Amino acid sequence: MSLSVIISKVRDKVCLSKDEIDEFSAGLASGLVSDAQAAAFAMAVCLNGLSQEERVFLTLAMRDTGNVQKWKVAGPVIDKHSTGGIGDNVSLVLAPLLAACGAYVPMVSGRGLGHTGGTLDKLESIPGYRTEVGSEEFERIIAEVGCAIVGAGEGIAPADKRLYAIRDLTGTVESLDLITSSILSKKLAAGLDSLILDVKVGSGSFMTGMAEARELAQSLVSVANGAGCKTTALLTDMNESLADAAGNALEVKSALKLLKNEKGQDRLLDVVLSLGANLLVTSGLASDIASGREALRQSLANGQAVEVWAGMIHAQGGPHDFIDRAPHYLGEAGEVADFLAPIAGYVSKVDGRILGQTIIELGGGRKKAGEVLNFSVGLDQFAGIGQKVGKGDLLLRIHASSRQGIDRAKTLLSQAFEFSPDPVKLHDLIVETIV
Repeated sequence: MSLSVIISKVRDKVCLSKDEIDEFSAGLASGLVSDAQAAAFAMAVCLNGLSQEERVFLTLAMRDTGNVQKWKVAGPVIDKHSTGGIGDNVSLVLAPLLAACGAYVPMVSGRGLGHTGGTLDKLESIPGYRTEVGSEEFERIIAEVGCAIVGAGEGIAPADKRLYAIRDLTGTVESLDLITSSILSKKLAAGLDSLILDVKVGSGSFMTGMAEARELAQSLVSVANGAGCKTTALLTDMNESLADAAGNALEVKSALKLLKNEKGQDRLLDVVLSLGANLLVTSGLASDIASGREALRQSLANGQAVEVWAGMIHAQGGPHDFIDRAPHYLGEAGEVADFLAPIAGYVSKVDGRILGQTIIELGGGRKKAGEVLNFSVGLDQFAGIGQKVGKGDLLLRIHASSRQGIDRAKTLLSQAFEFSPDPVKLHDLIVETIV
């Protein structure tokens, strides 16, 4: 069929067949579809939308333009995807936890985007850690260790890579249909049996409103299940940092504390356990959520999870003794300063976007692609929403490379906190479950 006819059908709100979508996706990958045709298709989809069946067809078609992993392992292959947030180091903890419970976790992650941090950037703060590995090595690490966290290879969903670049230039990034197929075409290329989606909502996320977060979660769940991958989504609160730290090396330290079963990060632990328990149930490794949470807790308590993490880090090029000598390898920022409460009261609001922008200004995030990061900078020791503070009490600690960085951070952070004279109601951490 003519490519122009396919585009005209979307323009005229006529549903495409599987063959038509396969043809267009293959043309995106091969170059047969021109930039102008790709842009017209993206705009037509953005304006008119796709049916549920078309979303599934497009997701699978774009997945199949590249490599699709086939696993020969003794247990279920599972993964997690997050829409991103502040202090969101869940992947660093969840992958080894799930592997310790008998799953295989080929986690394909990304770099920082906008004000949110990236899992690959965090791991690259570990000296020697390689986020790019060949397919044979990837398979070996998964089989031997149980988990690996890597970047997407060149051969993953090339049709999506092409279409995404066009969307970025044509004002069609926000299309729910194209967001859904873009995320899932890459995730499903990993050959997953089950997937959990962590859809963040709040000031520190890309989606600040419940309606848009719920709509995205429902679209992702329905398409992933329609494509044959058992999938659940949790809407989780992102109105403040999830971990007790935000910034690349600081979040690695935070993850290690939790994996060592140290106390004090209840919000992070609750999200990890909630996501992990759902995955253990959908993959058949737990009979219900309660037993799934208990299995995860046991792998923390008996040290199995942190041993898996140590194995993964070493297998991907990191130090063999990283667990015991993490402070030595991660280092410290040149300047550290306290940021103090200007008044007494209860912390009623934290602007997560400002926290993320502060980390970017410190050099821990990118203002443009390709910038080299300062892994040691960031924020930690946060006062949480609902906490009572006195004037001059600690709200957070700033890690910077210079005094000038400290001063710039304090200027930004002066707008990040709000206070109430009365106790405030806390946000639900797990807002909603979508199946």
